[in-house]
Amino acid sequence: MAAKSTDPRYRFGDLLALARASWVGQMEHRLDALGFTGYRRSDAAAMRLLHRGPIAIGRAADVLGITRQAARKGFEQLERRGYARTERDRDDARKLNVVLTASGEHYATAVIAVIEALNCELCARVDRAELLAADAVLRAALADDATRERAARLVPPPG
Repeated sequence: MAAKSTDPRYRFGDLLALARASWVGQMEHRLDALGFTGYRRSDAAAMRLLHRGPIAIGRAADVLGITRQAARKGFEQLERRGYARTERDRDDARKLNVVLTASGEHYATAVIAVIEALNCELCARVDRAELLAADAVLRAALADDATRERAARLVPPPG
């Protein structure tokens, strides 16, 4: 077994933050090029979720792992940008569902395509062993059970 790294000068968190910022920047740049300006970090998860179909705000908050208030704020932002609208549930008028508009469907499709392209490009730059190692390190960085459970449902690296 390999020795554990204990060098206090190594800043994994800094590298992780830089990688995340780069990924988000690439998403924003590519979506801008496709005519979708104003990308926000929360758009990827929200648009992929809404692409599956209408969802109640409370349920969306649970799925996204955020508060209802945060979900409502994010969906209001999508609504202001013309990508989503809210409507009362036809079976339970107490529920408010979020639904993609026609332009929201196009945006969701673009977001999904950009994510897939970035994933494929990354996989082409590293071999499977490196990808598996990175996956293991990222999973080890997850601090709470709820987040680890969500990560466990993610598809493992290709191979």
